[in-house]
Amino acid sequence: MKKFFAYTIPTVLALAIGALGAYIQTPAITEWYPTLVKSPLTPPAVLFPIAWTILYILMGLSIGTMIAKGDMSLVRLWLVQLLVNFLWSVAFFALRSPLLGLIVILILDVLVFTYTVYAFGQNRTAAWTFVPYLLWLIFASYLTGYIYLNNPAL
Repeated sequence: MKKFFAYTIPTVLALAIGALGAYIQTPAITEWYPTLVKSPLTPPAVLFPIAWTILYILMGLSIGTMIAKGDMSLVRLWLVQLLVNFLWSVAFFALRSPLLGLIVILILDVLVFTYTVYAFGQNRTAAWTFVPYLLWLIFASYLTGYIYLNNPAL
């Protein structure tokens, strides 16, 4: 039963934070985001909620793998990156600030990279489960930077 909660609680928490972020960004996604100049590499809108749902599940499973083994050493870092992940939605969408969004996502990149590196030293499964998130964030950082650079009136 301990293992069940070790995986379930962080996964549900990550999904809940993701859902809250999606909720607060909804007005901007319908009113503001479509007016922006976006990269030609921007995926179709339908892909974002699918990708993020998978990534939030993987985030929860990653720290759950650590917790299930009795290793709590990365929980604080995991929680901080989850908070910063949420703050990106606030900065970019709720505040409609690509510059602030870019700053936040670059901080998030560092946090997620750091978590992944430390996890590799302690639990390779936890680290590999975070790699898709890290790769997506690098791509999302590019997309955010592109929007910042190509929408100078913002």
